[in-house]
Amino acid sequence: MKRIILSMSLLASATIGATAQERKINFTEYDLPNGLHVILHEDHTTPIVNVSVMYHVGSKNEDPKRTGFAHFFEHLMFEGTENIGRGEYFKMIQANGGVLNANTSQDRTYYFETMPSNQEELALWMEAERMVHAKIDSTGIETQRKVVKEEKKQSYDNRPYGHLMEVVFQNAYTKHPYNWMPIGSAQYIDQAGYGEFMDFYKTFYVPNNAVLVVAGDIKPEQTKKWIEKYYGGIAKGTKAIPRPTEVEPAIGQEKVAYYYDNVQLPAVIIAYHIPKIGSDDAYALEMLNKLLSNGSSSRFQKEIVDKQQKAVGVGAFNFPLEDNPGLSMMFGIANMGVDYKDMQKSMDAEIEKVRTQPIGAEEFKKLQNQVENDFVNSNSKIAGIAENLATNYAYFKNTNLVNTELAKYQKVTAADLTRVAKKYLNKDNRLIVYYLPKSMEKK
Repeated sequence: MKRIILSMSLLASATIGATAQERKINFTEYDLPNGLHVILHEDHTTPIVNVSVMYHVGSKNEDPKRTGFAHFFEHLMFEGTENIGRGEYFKMIQANGGVLNANTSQDRTYYFETMPSNQEELALWMEAERMVHAKIDSTGIETQRKVVKEEKKQSYDNRPYGHLMEVVFQNAYTKHPYNWMPIGSAQYIDQAGYGEFMDFYKTFYVPNNAVLVVAGDIKPEQTKKWIEKYYGGIAKGTKAIPRPTEVEPAIGQEKVAYYYDNVQLPAVIIAYHIPKIGSDDAYALEMLNKLLSNGSSSRFQKEIVDKQQKAVGVGAFNFPLEDNPGLSMMFGIANMGVDYKDMQKSMDAEIEKVRTQPIGAEEFKKLQNQVENDFVNSNSKIAGIAENLATNYAYFKNTNLVNTELAKYQKVTAADLTRVAKKYLNKDNRLIVYYLPKSMEKK
């Protein structure tokens, strides 16, 4: 969901200078008796506070016959609570100078408010309200059913290449619940009854499945008192929290899928199974993808777009996933009049180069600088720090990764990039999706 209330002055004040982020990010963390994990980060650079809650539930936790529940709840949680009127959640944050947002992935659901620091207690109360008193009733469910259907139309059905990720994941995963995207199926949401929604809420929206982060211009002792006041009395969840146990088999040999849509130019997507997020090889592969497609001087851009003019756009990126295997994706959109398989040959040629040819010292140093810059930027705002703290605990139970993760990138050598390219970027470990105009479909 991308319902954002903007406060430009607040967003501007939230930015912290990069030099400040070169220092260690200090934090304290503890658990409440009900299992809620709390992380506090004190920073008085600007008079703002970010209050966020990450629930360890995403689309992979859903029943295959009820896909879309995690994303649906992201919407439903803004309906109101027993003490916040329907439709008032956004208004209350806006009226107090705040910004809020939420998003859902395959692995977690994340909510946050960034507020003037004198409104910290309000944000804490509001997040506690929806953790324990969310308004889940027929009116809210029916309202959000319509909203989610409309979002699917706008973001998937009526957008060029809107089904691209769905097609990739459906074919890249055959056993694991990464098979479907968080948007899920509107059909399943329509079929679900009130009891199913309540069961999902009581299973996943519980303190022992959540991380609460309060970051910014706070007084920790006062913040702890408010947390105890609003969260201490919330009962611990008693239901077992479902976690996927399915093991995705190796691809085994090159797999090809065709998809025809209302697009003008053909696209080619190449997806490889890779280790899950946080593994050493995943860091190396992330750097390798930056080498291929990050910026105007990247290999894909210079060779396939600028020199050969076979593509109007190219890219390569890791898709961060908590479970094994993760996914590394490369894509190209063919230029007008270019055979898409000819463009693929150029993509394959660049992939083969990183598999077989050493990376020069100058190019590798530039890549290291890009990675370090991106890492610093990810912690350049209070909101970014808060999300990184929550993610590091939820996925790895290692909150201090916010300070040590850069060293994992710095540990990667040029030889490591060649090694992981040889190991993972091979034809027996990849899916190719040809995303083509409907006019090319054989009748």
